[in-house]
Parts: sequence; structure tokens; C-alpha cells
Amino acid sequence: MRLLRWEASVPSRRSFALVVGTGAVENLKMTSVVATQFVPLVATAAATKDFMVVSLHDIAPSNRNVANEIISELSRHSVRVCSLLVVPDYHHQGLVTKDRQFVAWLRNLESDGHEIVIHGYFHERPRRPNESLRDKFLTRFYTHYEGEFYDLDYEEALRRITNARDEFRAGGLTPRGFVRTVRDLRSNQEFAARSIVYSVRSNWRRAVSRVWNAALLQFLKNNPLLRLNIHPPDYSQTAVWRQILRFIDMMDETRTPTTYRDWIAEQRLMADRKG
Repeated sequence: MRLLRWEASVPSRRSFALVVGTGAVENLKMTSVVATQFVPLVATAAATKDFMVVSLHDIAPSNRNVANEIISELSRHSVRVCSLLVVPDYHHQGLVTKDRQFVAWLRNLESDGHEIVIHGYFHERPRRPNESLRDKFLTRFYTHYEGEFYDLDYEEALRRITNARDEFRAGGLTPRGFVRTVRDLRSNQEFAARSIVYSVRSNWRRAVSRVWNAALLQFLKNNPLLRLNIHPPDYSQTAVWRQILRFIDMMDETRTPTTYRDWIAEQRLMADRKG
């Protein structure tokens, strides 16, 4: 699990951990004014009850119908709340907040208990001149040009995040934080909550994903928080989608579906009780 920790530079050195994602921790500086406008995350791994966050990634007007079908089917399998990772301008197709029907759909989902999370801004990283072989491998082959925040500088990253927050709020949405794209790989520390996620672009990727995730589920079975990441293309892959639903049904009696916001609140409550 990647946690993007923003350090307040004024008036104190408090750390506001605002952003969750897949991978590890990256430290950046941010003013306390901006930081406190997101949900501060206190990530203690201890809890007396096990939880599961099911997040639906890359939501945009172009895949709204598929996303709606996924949400409906998850509800039939006892997952009634999800974290909805919305891309503000997916692959430069246009701002989602300009689509009134799409925004109304998101508002309805929010009222049903789902949470809206900002997910990148363009979800796209173009080629750069003079890239190393490692950069080419990670950003072209491995991530298929979607590692948007892979090598953005601080100022540009902050600009995109705050623009997205302001645009969502102007559209009547309540973003609960920011999750970098699952493709962003630069990091320096591990956070103790890995996630189940699939790659479905080819037959061999789908096969490897199913085998890997079956083993990973067993490895993570004692974790208090389990994160299951779903992307719209997963739904069209019968074997992958069948495995996702099987995992959810297996965890029905042992884990409570929740959102990041509610899980954070649970951790705070636990910490307060211990204190």
C-alpha cells in the first residue's frame, strides 16, 4: 500500500498522511492549510476486527456503465460500500466535472455510502526524452504509459491534486483524499497493507494474476485490512471476475466491507481507547 505523506511546512512540522495507493511511502512537503482539507490518515495496523476495502479504479464517463454494473454486482455479494477512484480528466478525454449526468451519478453513489477519492489527474504519463532503460521498462512495458506521478516534481504534483480537489468540490462532490495511480512505482518505504490487483492486458498477465492473487490472499489472510483493487477491464474477463467474486464470498464471514474514510475512523477510535 502506498501512502503519500505530506509534511506541513508552516506553522509546524506535523505530518499529514493524506493519500493512499499501491506500493510504498513517499514524503513531500505541503502547507497545513492544504493538508488539513483532506482526511488525515493515522495508519495503525492494529484492530480488533478485520476489514476489507474494495476500490474501483479509473472511474470516468467513458466507463460509467461498466462501473455501475460492477457496483451493482458487488452489492449482490454483500459489498455495499466501495471506494470509487475517480480520474478528473482520464487520458485527456475531458473533465469529468463537466459531465452533469456523470457527476449526478457520483453524487447518488456518495449518498448511498460510497466514497469518492481522487485518482491521479490524467492517469497518463507521456514518453520523456533521454529515459533510462529502467524508466522505459517501468513506464512503457510494465505500466503501459499510466504512471502519471512516477517522476513529477513537487510543484506539478501539488498543482494537479489541488486542482482536482477544487474541481470536485465545485461539482458538489466530497473527495475523501487522493490515491496515486496503481502504476506509480517510485518509493522508499513499505506500508503494511498490500493489495490484490489484476493485470488483464494479455493472456499470460491474466493467468499470472490469478495464480499470484490466490497465493497472496492466503498470505494476507491474517492482516486486519485487506485491499481489493478492481479495474473496469477486469469485469470483461470471465475467469478474473469469477475469482474476484469468489474471494469476496470467501471473506464474507470474516471481513466487513468498508471505505478508507471509515477504516481511518475505526483506527482513530482504537487508538483513543488504547490511549
